[in-house]
Amino acid sequence: MFAAIKRKFNLRGLKDERFLFLFDQTPSDEAVVFDCETTGLDPKVDDIISIGAVRVRGNQILANEAMHLYIRQTREMSHESIKVHKIRHCDLENAIPLEEAIEKFLYFIGNRPLVGYYLEFDVAMINKYIKPLYGITLPNTQKEVSAIYYDKKIPLIPQGNIDLRFDSILRDLKLPRLGAHDALNDAVMTAMIYIKLQNTNKLN
Repeated sequence: MFAAIKRKFNLRGLKDERFLFLFDQTPSDEAVVFDCETTGLDPKVDDIISIGAVRVRGNQILANEAMHLYIRQTREMSHESIKVHKIRHCDLENAIPLEEAIEKFLYFIGNRPLVGYYLEFDVAMINKYIKPLYGITLPNTQKEVSAIYYDKKIPLIPQGNIDLRFDSILRDLKLPRLGAHDALNDAVMTAMIYIKLQNTNKLN
């Protein structure tokens, strides 16, 4: 009930009717898995550099419909953040403006549930921009793969000492580690985790 009330108040704040579709009924067999590369880990002060996203339908990753956006930066990126995401200013020569990227992202996700690894952070980064632009926060259902993994693993490890690191989850589920660390590769790997967990009743 609380979620329905929150959703209603969120909808009231919508300033652009083009995005009414975000509040449509959620499809049962589709989801969008996404990841952001950012200048840091504080949504209040840091910015999104790139967004990678893939759609999942049933047990299939729709790789031909993947989205990978690079966002033009208005501030100098620190050497510390470049070491993490490996994206340099010269890599952003063809990047698009922030508002264009956010619009493309919203049209891509539609009303589908959102899936991610530590999704709360990525959603907070998106909300940082769409709240002032459009008056809302993301209304989409959210599914956290580390929480799904934990719930399936905890019956076997009652003391609760479960390794939730991304690479550890991949290894435990016997899934491949893709090449270069970037937003799209991370989204694809997270999608593989999500599908594997959806089709696994219990973990060893």
